[in-house]
Parts: sequence; C-alpha cells; structure tokens
Amino acid sequence: MKTITSFILLFFCCLPFHSRSQKIDTRVLIEDIQFLSSDQLEGRSVTTEGNQKAASYIKERFKDLDLSSQFPDYTQSFSLNEDLEQEGHGENIIGFVPGFASSKIILIMAHYDHLGTKGKDIYNGADDNASGTAALLNMAAYFKENRPLHSILFAATDAEEEGLLGAKALLKDFPFPLNQIQLVVNMDMISRSEDNTLYAVGTRFYPQFKPFLEKSGKKSAIQLVFGNDGGKGELDWTNSSDHGPFHKKGIPFIYFGVPDHKDYHKPTDTFKNIDQTFYTQACELILNSILEIDAVLE
Repeated sequence: MKTITSFILLFFCCLPFHSRSQKIDTRVLIEDIQFLSSDQLEGRSVTTEGNQKAASYIKERFKDLDLSSQFPDYTQSFSLNEDLEQEGHGENIIGFVPGFASSKIILIMAHYDHLGTKGKDIYNGADDNASGTAALLNMAAYFKENRPLHSILFAATDAEEEGLLGAKALLKDFPFPLNQIQLVVNMDMISRSEDNTLYAVGTRFYPQFKPFLEKSGKKSAIQLVFGNDGGKGELDWTNSSDHGPFHKKGIPFIYFGVPDHKDYHKPTDTFKNIDQTFYTQACELILNSILEIDAVLE
C-alpha cells in the first residue's frame, strides 16, 4: 500500500510540470498545418481564392485570440503593380501582443503564400510554408496567454514566393519606428528533416543571440545547427526568405529552416510528407529560444 501511495503522489506531482513544459498545443498545430496545406486552398498563390481563404483563416484565429493590431481587420494591403505584371493586392496579416516591461519589439514572421496550381497539379506547400504559418499561430496563442516582457508583432506575410514582396511592404510601412525592432524571427520550412536537424541562420552577423539559442538547443530532442549564413564553405540563406529585407536595414534576425528537400517547390510537398514529431519539437525549440531572448533583451 505504501508503494502504491507513493506512486500516486509521484504521478500527480509530475502532472503540473508536464503541462508547463509543453508550450505548443500539438493537436492544434497539426490541424492548422493540415488545413493550410489542404487541396481546398489550391496552393495559396497570391491574389487567388485559396490565398484569400488562408488569409481569412489567419485573421479569424487572431480575432479568436483577441490580438490587437495596428491595421484594420489585421490586414496590411500592398499593391503588386509595382513589382509584378498583374493587378491586385497582397495582404500581410498582422497581430500584436504588447510587452509588459518594454515597448521594444520582437517580430515573428512566416509567409503563408505558396505557388498555387500548375495544370492539374496543386502545389500545397505543407513545409513551404504552411509549417511556419501554423507555428506562428500557435506562438501567438502562447504569448497571448503568457504575456512577454517585450512586445511581439506577429506577421503572416504574403507574396514571399514573388520576391519577398510582403516583407518589403511590411518594412516600408512598419507601424512602429524601425529602431524598436530588437530581433526578427523568421520561420520558413520547419516541419521535416532527414537528419533531425534544424538550422538557425544569422549568428554570423548577430552572435549576441547564439548563447540563448544554444541553451534552447541543448534541451531539445532535435539538433540545432548554426551556419548557412555565408561563412567560408557554407550555403548562404542570408537573403533567401522574408528576413532578408530587414537584415539589409541592419535589423538583427534569426532564420529557422531546413535545407531544400526532394519535395521542395513540387506538388509532393504535402501534409502526409511532414514529420509531425520533428515539427512539434522544432516549434518547441523555436519558442523556447524566443523566451530565452525575451528574458535578456534590454
């Protein structure tokens, strides 16, 4: 009886700790990426009906979370005419959680557009980049319930595949002075890896963040690797996604992603090909990194 009683006490003592350690709601995360990469969104190409469905999905989630925004209906519209030979507008979806100790800003980004359809093929873009978008939604939910020290602006950007147009528009019309941005965290392709590895790009330029990333990496079941930011003998992802325009302005960034895989920019980048375990662990690692950095930013 004593042994059974001790076991029961140990069981219940462990429950609160487990609930605190799991910051990402795996069920919601997987439901989000599954919807965002579904056939009904038809690849989410900019200006298409599927793209608008994705934008509406993100807006409704921000509304449900009761996030604030500096833009009406969470929407920052921007013209495509200046950059593309097509009419219409792109839409960045912007949510905001004010910090309780600072007006300085961490910008968390992920692009929600993809390549659309070509003939009968749907380019679902599960990894690229329904994965980053679903992660952004779940991080917004976390920080709404666990208010950060510094303010966090969540930006689901459009028209990345057309030349980082949404990021450029956000930079051009950022709703706060740019010097308030302390860090840009960009997530683009984070849901699969053949060697259980997630890259953190940018510490070559902004080494002040590396110790906090390393601390989070040591607690993770997946491997966090630094590089691919143009060092000797390395690939250079410095300007390969939406963090690029901000880096060119001298605004610090960390880009989380994986190397191009066999399904990159192909119709086979589908929900069934993501690694749900790796994806959840990657999201937890990124969120823990943001928490570590939020705790030390001045």
